[in-house]
Amino acid sequence: MLATQKFASRIVAGVLAGQNLTEALNKVWREDPSLLPRQKGAIQDVSYGTLRQLGLIESILKQLLQKPLHEPELKALLLVAIYQLQFSRSAPHAIVDHAVKVAMQTGAGHGKGLVNGVLRNFLRQKDDLFKMAQNSEYGQYSHPAWWISAMRKTYPRQWRNILLANNQHPPMTLRVNLNKTTSDAYIALLAQDEIAASSSDGLSIQLQNPVGVDRLPHFFDGWVSVQDLGAQYAARILDVADGQRVLDSCAAPGGKSGHILELAKVSLTAIDNDAARLRRVQENVDRLGQTATLQLGDASQPDTWWDGKQFDRILADVPCSATGVVRRHPDIKWLRRPEDFAGFARQQAQMLDALWPLVAPGGKLLYATCSVFAAENTEAASAFAARHANAERLPLPDFIPADGQLLPTPEHDGFFYALFAKTA
Repeated sequence: MLATQKFASRIVAGVLAGQNLTEALNKVWREDPSLLPRQKGAIQDVSYGTLRQLGLIESILKQLLQKPLHEPELKALLLVAIYQLQFSRSAPHAIVDHAVKVAMQTGAGHGKGLVNGVLRNFLRQKDDLFKMAQNSEYGQYSHPAWWISAMRKTYPRQWRNILLANNQHPPMTLRVNLNKTTSDAYIALLAQDEIAASSSDGLSIQLQNPVGVDRLPHFFDGWVSVQDLGAQYAARILDVADGQRVLDSCAAPGGKSGHILELAKVSLTAIDNDAARLRRVQENVDRLGQTATLQLGDASQPDTWWDGKQFDRILADVPCSATGVVRRHPDIKWLRRPEDFAGFARQQAQMLDALWPLVAPGGKLLYATCSVFAAENTEAASAFAARHANAERLPLPDFIPADGQLLPTPEHDGFFYALFAKTA
């Protein structure tokens, strides 16, 4: 537990200083390569949990401090320890004792006494502190005030559920490769290994508890892939057919490319501007026993990679704020700023405009984001249609809301989809 608190507090402090969570985690892994997989798992679990519940924990900590604490590492340690005391099954006395030991390593002279006093006061007043923290929206929903306000305005009936879903641990969902098996048959295989699972649609499987992919029967033979239910809709909406030329324009890590290849015998080109991430696409394609043309390139600059032959289908899963996948990346809540969305919208418009000439007449382009903000979604789709007279926005299948906005729920992340046909 000592290593968990030490490194989790360092990771949380890094995020609060503006570092993204992946970078903060990788920095710790580099600094201490001796960490065992189970230790890394515990560190990651506590770091993610603390950031998911940060508003609540900060509201509790504020009540326990007589004055603001301006030492980032010490504050992060207290946040991590309070998270553990509130949400973990570890013995409270062990959490406090280990936190005191970590505080002694920070070099702050008063750290040991402060941490000991704050945490023991928390244990004495735990229920009252929790209730008081819940009196504020920041404490209740653990999102920045501007984000809460935006959700309330945009989704007046669903905003609370959206925010609460963002704070949950995401389920592990599998996409079933119907060329290899069925959901019922695969659930039976899982049951043989005592892995509880269910399917609500016959196409995807949700595990009761996450497991390593090495425990999934025939995973490396391509029978299933790990993919959020909301992300699985993309390939189905794109409506691919045998013989078509298809482009996945922002392909990494390759989940949607793999799904497209499972659904039809197509000629798929997958591009991404990150060589390391493009290798992950290749790994996914290989695992499925499929083939695709992979190219390193920027979707907004097709003149640097396009061969001049138009595509029947294009998936434009564009870079975005990722505000629909917050439960998987809780640092996003604390790193995004209201002014970020205009920049994302400009980038998305540039990419869509660059890709549209690559669509063959009668072909389709699917615009996709993992955002819940209108500037990147409904507004971006409407603006694109207004700029291109030959872009007809098509109705979506009935498993997707008519406006294309899939909101975060316990079952899936948040996504937006808009499908366009080229009329001439």
